[in-house]
Amino acid sequence: MANESFRCIDTNRVADPGTGLLLDLSYTLGDRRECCQEGETPDLKHAQPSLPWLDLIQHYSHLVMAVVDVATQISAPTSAHPVLFANRYFCRLTGIHPESGHLDLSFFNRLSTADQKALQERFRRHFLRAVLHYTYGQPNLVSKRLLHEPLVVALDDSETGQVRQIELRLRTAEGGLQVTAIAPELEASLAACWAESPRREQVATQLLGKGPVFKQVLSALKPCNYNATGQILIEGIDVTERETSKSLIELLVGHESVLGTRRFEQANGLMKQLFNATDSFLLSAEDNQAQLFTAIDQVDWHTANYAVDDLNGSAFLRATERREVVNVPDLSLDCPTQCEQDLLRQGIRSLLLIPLVMRTARLGESAAQMVGLVGLASSKPYAFDQADCSRATRLIPALTAAMRNSVQDRFTNIHPSVRWRFEQEAERLSLGLPPAPVVFEGVYPLYGISDIRGSSDERNRAIQQDLLTQFRLALAVVQAAGNAMGNALVGQLALDLVDHITALEGGVTVDSEVTLLRYLQGEVEGHFDYFAQHSAEAETAIAHYKAAIDPDHACVYAARAVYDQTIGHINGLLRDTWNQWQQSMQAITAHYCDLEATDGIDHMIYAGKAIDTNFTDFQLKSLRYEQLRAVCDCARKGFALKAAYDTDMTITHLVLVQGFTVDIVHDDTTERLFDVRGTRDTRYEIVKKRIDKACDAETGDRITQPGMLTVVYSTGEEWQEYERYLRYLNREGIVGETIEQGLVEPLQGVSGLKFARVQVNPE
Repeated sequence: MANESFRCIDTNRVADPGTGLLLDLSYTLGDRRECCQEGETPDLKHAQPSLPWLDLIQHYSHLVMAVVDVATQISAPTSAHPVLFANRYFCRLTGIHPESGHLDLSFFNRLSTADQKALQERFRRHFLRAVLHYTYGQPNLVSKRLLHEPLVVALDDSETGQVRQIELRLRTAEGGLQVTAIAPELEASLAACWAESPRREQVATQLLGKGPVFKQVLSALKPCNYNATGQILIEGIDVTERETSKSLIELLVGHESVLGTRRFEQANGLMKQLFNATDSFLLSAEDNQAQLFTAIDQVDWHTANYAVDDLNGSAFLRATERREVVNVPDLSLDCPTQCEQDLLRQGIRSLLLIPLVMRTARLGESAAQMVGLVGLASSKPYAFDQADCSRATRLIPALTAAMRNSVQDRFTNIHPSVRWRFEQEAERLSLGLPPAPVVFEGVYPLYGISDIRGSSDERNRAIQQDLLTQFRLALAVVQAAGNAMGNALVGQLALDLVDHITALEGGVTVDSEVTLLRYLQGEVEGHFDYFAQHSAEAETAIAHYKAAIDPDHACVYAARAVYDQTIGHINGLLRDTWNQWQQSMQAITAHYCDLEATDGIDHMIYAGKAIDTNFTDFQLKSLRYEQLRAVCDCARKGFALKAAYDTDMTITHLVLVQGFTVDIVHDDTTERLFDVRGTRDTRYEIVKKRIDKACDAETGDRITQPGMLTVVYSTGEEWQEYERYLRYLNREGIVGETIEQGLVEPLQGVSGLKFARVQVNPE
C-alpha cells in the first residue's frame, strides 16, 4: 500500500468511527425536554446537536481515525485504496494534506520498516478472513483477537515535531469486506494448506507459526488475486506516555547497569520526556553534607554543597522523609531554603521530586543516614499535576531496582565480608555522586602460599614428549613420500626433521612450543595433499599423523593433557581443603580472603576493624593460628600426590608474617580487587611476589622445602608470637619438634628477613 493516493469524501458519507457516545448538551431557556419513562428508548432521530457531530470528530477528537475504501480486481494492477474519511489528528500525524479532494501521500511512508511490515500484516488478516469466508463458507475463521490485535507505531507530529506512539487497530463491519472471486493461484495454495474447511484454531496456529505451506498462502494473497470490496476502519489512540514509561522502566530494571553514561543519558532523556520537564537534577545527602547536581545532561555536572541542617523545612526533605513524590507548583511561593532559592535563580519555577533512597548506611563504626532524590524541573509554574505525581510514584520501584542492579553489575563476586562497602559505594553512584575510593584502613595482612615445586620442569617434559611424538610422525610421512618420489628436496626435509628430533631429545627452550609447531604447519603439513598423491604409504602415514592431533589444540597434546589434569587435581585438592578451613576462620572474625590457583594456591587475607567492627587482638591471634593449621592440612593432603599421580612434583608451604597494618583500596583499573596504598605498604607486596623463590643466606638452598612449613618474619616480636604457635602445632601433633632457622638471602629492595622451618607430620 506504499505510495497510495488517498481522497476525502464529503461529510455525508462516513463509516461508523468506532465505539463512542455523542451527547447533545445544548439547552435554551424555555426548552421543553420530554423525559423517557423507565424502559423507554429516547427518539434520537430528531436530535439536533449544536455542532455537526462529524465536525466534532473530524477536528477535535484525540483518536486517530480513517476509513479506507477497498476495491480490487483479479489481474488488475495494484492501486492505492482511497480514504473515505480521515479526521484532523490522522492527517496531522501522517503529515498529509488534502488537495482537490485527495490525500496525496500514504502514511505508510512515515512508518519505520518494521512498523510498515507489522501494519501490512494486520491488513492481510482482514483480507484473509474475507477470502476464507468466500472459499469455505465460514464467516469468522480468523478470530477477532487476531483481527483487532493492537499495534504500536511511531509517528512524527507535524505540528509539534515530537514523536508520538500510536496504538492502532483495524476493524471491518460484519460483512463489510467481501470477496466475490479468487484467482487459481490463490485457490491452489489454499487447497494445499487446508483441503477442507479449517477450524479457527488451525487458522490461528498457521497465522502465528507461519509454516512453509501457509507462507505460500500469504505469498498468493495479493490484491491482484481476488475481487474484493468494502471498507476498513483505521483507529488509534495516543499511548506516548504509556510507552515512554514502559521504556524507562525496562531501561532501569534491565540487566546492564544504568550507571553507564549511555544508559544514564537515555534514562534522563526519557524522564524529561515523560514529564515534559525542561531540566532534571539529583540531590543526595550523607552525614551532614548535601550535594545538588544540576546540568546532568552535560558532560560536566554542576555541583553545589549545602549543610543538611540548612535543608530543614525544604520540599527535598519532605519527599525523602515521607518517601512520597512531592509537587512544588510554584517555587517562587515555596522557597524557604538556600538550595531552593538557588534553583529559582536558575529560572526554575516548578518541581517534581521523586525520593530515590532513604536508608541507614554503615560507615565504619558509625551509622550515617543517606538520602537522595531525582528532581524534574520546569521553567513554567504549575507544570506538574497529580497525574504526574501518580506516574512518578509508579517509577520509584524501578529506580530502586536500578540501584540494586547497578550494585550487582558493577561489583560481581565480591567477598561477603566487604560487600557492604561496595554496595554503599554503588548506592552513592546511583545518587549521582562522583566515585569515591573503596578503602579499608588499618587492616592486618596474612599471606600464605602452597607452591607446586617442579611444575615447570614437568610441563617442559610434557612439551618435549608431545613435540617428539609429532615430529616423528611427520618424519614418517616425509620418508614415505621420499621412498616413492625420489625427490632431493623431500630428502633434505627429512634430514631437517631428524635434526629437530635430535635437538628436542636434548630438551626444549622457551619458544620451542610455538616455533616448532609453526615449522611443522608451514614446511610439512602444507604439503600433505601433494605427498598423498604420490604414495599410498605416505597417505597412511598422514592419516596416523592427523589421528594423533588434538582438535582443540591443533597439535599432539597427549602428555600436556596429562600434565594439565594433574595440576588441576592438585589445585582442586588444595583449594577444597583451604575452603573448608575458611568456614572456621570466618567464624573467628569476618575477613576478606582472596584465593588464586595457578601452579598451587596462594591466599591473601585482610582482617581488622575496618571490615569487622567487633575485631579484637585475640581474634587476630586466633586467625593467625588457624591460618597455620589450614596450611599444614594442605601439606598433609599433598603427601600422597607422588604415588597417586606418578610425578616428581612436590608441594612447599610458606606463611609470611607482618605485624603492622596496611591500607587497602579498590582500583577499577587493576585486575585485583584490592591494592595496598602507600609506599610503606608497597614493601609487603614486593616480599609477597618474591618470597617463594627466596634462598637461605648461608646455604643457598631454597627456604621452602617439600613437606615442611616455612614461616618468614622480620622482628623479634613476630617470632615470639609465631614460636608459640609452632609449639601449639607440635602439641597437637601437626608438626615436628625440631625448628630450623636462618636468614633470608636479601631480595631486590628488601633485606633483613628471617625464616623458621618445621616438618609437617602425616595424618
